[in-house]
Amino acid sequence: MGRWCTARRRAGTRRARPSVTARPALTGPVALGAAVLVLATSAALPGATARAADALGSAGASTGYDFAGDAVRIAGARATAGAEPLEAGATYRSTLPRSGVLYYRLELDDASDAYVSVTAVPGADGELTAVDGIRVSMQDADGGSCSVQSATFGAARSPRPVTAWGLREIDSGANRCQDPGTYYVGVERTRPQDSPPDDWDLELTAATEPRPRQTGATEAPRTWDSASPEPLPGEPEHRPGGNGFAHATPVGQGVWRDDIRPGETLYYKVPVDWGRQVYATAELAGSADASGYATGALRLALHNPVRGEVDDVAKGYTGRPTTVGLAPLPPVAYPNRYATAGQVGALRFAGEYYVVIHLAAQVADDFGQGPFGVTLRLRLGGAARTGPDYAGESRPKGLFEISAQDRAAATPASADPDDDLAMKAVAVGGIGTGSLLLLGLAVWTATARRRA
Repeated sequence: MGRWCTARRRAGTRRARPSVTARPALTGPVALGAAVLVLATSAALPGATARAADALGSAGASTGYDFAGDAVRIAGARATAGAEPLEAGATYRSTLPRSGVLYYRLELDDASDAYVSVTAVPGADGELTAVDGIRVSMQDADGGSCSVQSATFGAARSPRPVTAWGLREIDSGANRCQDPGTYYVGVERTRPQDSPPDDWDLELTAATEPRPRQTGATEAPRTWDSASPEPLPGEPEHRPGGNGFAHATPVGQGVWRDDIRPGETLYYKVPVDWGRQVYATAELAGSADASGYATGALRLALHNPVRGEVDDVAKGYTGRPTTVGLAPLPPVAYPNRYATAGQVGALRFAGEYYVVIHLAAQVADDFGQGPFGVTLRLRLGGAARTGPDYAGESRPKGLFEISAQDRAAATPASADPDDDLAMKAVAVGGIGTGSLLLLGLAVWTATARRRA
């Protein structure tokens, strides 16, 4: 087949850290110095808290999704009349019961596209079906539908965070959802009659995108370079994945590795500029107990800057090394939003994209609790281009831009981030945190010398 093809559609848990080997107890000034070191490092590095706690032997294995620390608690309403407002640029937490629709309210202008993402986190013990999940809809004040999208657990039926998004787009050719005013977001389960009875936790985000000052192309590209390049070679660098969208680990083009346990979901974020293409593969290491089969065990997904899912792929596991890769995707471009294919339309803006890896809980039945080594190979194709000249600011600000700080955060700093933790803390934390860190190290060192 040729290198060019028409667009086609392809059909969380908080990290359970390995137990830590027992260490001699730290007491007196030594313990104080160690505690100062941990606090300083944790304050300076997002996502370093768990690793620092593990280093002192005080962290136990746990499962769950890490919600945004600044998320505002909000209650969904059973009817639109009582819906509480969502502010663009903010993150919220809520709960979803087994049955019924919950509503939230938005106040929108007539010059911006609006996006609401909803991530549902089911309990780890519930019995799920392949078609169970969440449905997110957006409607105007008259009940006119703006969008409807669902996200389900799939063939693996593994409890994991699932994310669906709703949107209101300004389109001169549309008849609905074009006026300024009140809009409503509805959230419900896709299969309530077969869904677990317990409430699901929700994380919601709202964002707006201004229109360009000048109208450009109004048709999505029909073809693109669809040849899959060779997976990026090289030895992987240790980069632990995050436990949620808000705590996703920044990475760039490269080869990254981590350990993953059954039922766990890892989050990474990569800056993707206008004109760039994302190629991603995930490799799961073999198991010593290579006997059995887990359906759809290894799942790899790509989400855009507003957390809308772009594409996903899953593959079964037999205990032998397994690799999954995303289908070749078109370059990020503003006109992609006019495509009929969902995965093309989701590649509508630049920004931080999320790569999400999940290992099905059922893997533990035949192959044990692990952990299993997983390697992520990321390649960015295409060439960076200038994006649209927006007529205003997005909310949150800079959501659809790639800053120098974003690129620096995604650049590998050392062969193993854990080995260089102290230096990173000084560099990131500034004078205050760096001084505290050095003080802790000094106390620790001085006490050890006195004892010697």
